[in-house]
Amino acid sequence: MAVFSMMPTCLSNRCSLKFFATPTKRRNVYEGDNQFTHTENKLACELTLLKSLAPPLMTAFIALSPIVNPPVSVGQTIDVQKGAALFNRACIGCHYAGGNIIQPGATLFLKDLQRNGVDTEEEIYRVTYYGKGRMPGFGQNCTPRGQCTFGPRLQDDEIKLLAEFVKSQADQDWPKIENSGN
Repeated sequence: MAVFSMMPTCLSNRCSLKFFATPTKRRNVYEGDNQFTHTENKLACELTLLKSLAPPLMTAFIALSPIVNPPVSVGQTIDVQKGAALFNRACIGCHYAGGNIIQPGATLFLKDLQRNGVDTEEEIYRVTYYGKGRMPGFGQNCTPRGQCTFGPRLQDDEIKLLAEFVKSQADQDWPKIENSGN
């Protein structure tokens, strides 16, 4: 039975990687009169090989490192929860689970947002602030009065959080978010 392995070859002055199919019985390729010279060459070759493999290995390590791909932070989790709480307070009456009970073609799902030209956080912010069609505006300075909600208005930072939440939910096809009740 042959075992396939990749090993450095340092039998000459050049070092390289080669694939070997070797029998399971191990053989000594360094037998002979110049064993000390071969050992020195082997060490030099292995060092050269390590130096040549270091950059791609380091690149792979960095690419997979949590420093480059940080996990979701506590702040981001809190913002999602605040966005969910705002959505539950101001929007869920008409937009339960991203739908729309008043106007079925104006849901908060990505395909409808794109079709209606409201598929960016900025556009979602604008529509939430000033309203559009049957949707009332919730901004502090929303005008004209008939287009704005008669209920409580939202602060600018709340509308920004709400727009971020709606966009992220739409991008994920509205998964269920647990709310802590805040």
